[in-house]
Amino acid sequence: MATSPARRIAYRILLQIETSNAHSDELLRRPEVDALSAQDRALTTTLVLGTLRWQLAVDAQIRELLARPEAKLSAEAATALRMGAYQLVHLDRVPAHAVIHDSVELVKQGRERGAAGMVNAVLRRVQRSALSVQSSGEAVLAHPAWMVERWVRRYGKAAAEAICRWDQGPAGTAVRAEPNADLSGIETEPGCFLALAQRVVRGDLAQSRAVREGRVRIQDEASQLVAEMLAAGASSEAAQPVRVLDLCAAPGRKTAVLAERLPGAEVTAVDVSRKRLDRMKRILPPALTARMQLQTGDAARIELKPEWDLILCDVPCSGTGTMARNPEIRLRVTEADPARQHARQAAILRNGLRGLKAGGRLVYSTCSLEPEENEAVVAEVMAVAEGFRVIPVAEILDRLAERGDMTAEGRARLRTAADGEFLRTLPGVHPCDGFFAAVIERS
Repeated sequence: MATSPARRIAYRILLQIETSNAHSDELLRRPEVDALSAQDRALTTTLVLGTLRWQLAVDAQIRELLARPEAKLSAEAATALRMGAYQLVHLDRVPAHAVIHDSVELVKQGRERGAAGMVNAVLRRVQRSALSVQSSGEAVLAHPAWMVERWVRRYGKAAAEAICRWDQGPAGTAVRAEPNADLSGIETEPGCFLALAQRVVRGDLAQSRAVREGRVRIQDEASQLVAEMLAAGASSEAAQPVRVLDLCAAPGRKTAVLAERLPGAEVTAVDVSRKRLDRMKRILPPALTARMQLQTGDAARIELKPEWDLILCDVPCSGTGTMARNPEIRLRVTEADPARQHARQAAILRNGLRGLKAGGRLVYSTCSLEPEENEAVVAEVMAVAEGFRVIPVAEILDRLAERGDMTAEGRARLRTAADGEFLRTLPGVHPCDGFFAAVIERS
């Protein structure tokens, strides 16, 4: 019996993630995945993301079932065991005999053929033990303990558990579509916050022509909201075209929102990676990229003059607010990483403020839940930045609602996201990724 193509490709992707710095979202867009049937493509995605989401909890349980719990497993054996155990525990409709057969065969086809017997024995023990990892407590265990402890201290136990539960489920898919985009075969419903956002109920986005042409962009609503908050600061009375700078632009989704909202603006997108800028140009509609200047540069060092009306600093971060859609983050981020990120983030913010003209606004944002990357960065920079002030985020959200860019229901849902002066969405508490944003104005 041949191995399932979905399991074979999922195993290769998981093995690559285990042995390199590859990211699941990029690997799941590879041609070999796109070439699968819709059913197999969905199973491949479920196997990759589900295994990564539950890896920490599954690893601990597998360890108890090994004949030698202290033994170091090869990457091939560990990957086959994790993927197999995830299916046996979580996927009720998948036949156990097919899971065990394919797991063993996948190991036999690689360099670790001798581990096939062990994989077979352990997965049969998993099957007999009827492990259950569905409870809230097990969702917590699928995260590093240090991470959960930080969230409990910062946001409270209930919110920390909500974040963990959200991370363990499939991330909902939000899209932003052009007015006349053809969404044939895709069923959507209104977004949770924004007037132009839609949530996908069912349908195969990978086969959508509108998605391939960039007329429909997959983008979490919190990510869209960050760009909307900056666009809301554009003056309608300016004599000259609004000048917009995105300092960490790729992959360009927020840049695209800015270009759409400000059709007469001059938009410059800067990113340290030429490759990512080139990809940004390929995936965004030509009508938008034709109005953008794409420049390679280091956001912390590029020389800026105070000539920009709007600047977006959506800085590189730990990404702990996006673990439902990027589950491998929890396996790679260490407790020391937020503090390590802080210095570069502060440098980018300081540099961005230098580029603001009088009356201009800057949005500093991350998709991190960690205060070292968020409030602490803003506090450090603003302590010595003269002539700048933080605009309370509630004012910005009210303006978006008044203009109709945000729905009344969306504004109500975001009441708890106005964390003092800043925006703070929490996965599970709010129906979106976790984002932080601060709006700063130059007087």
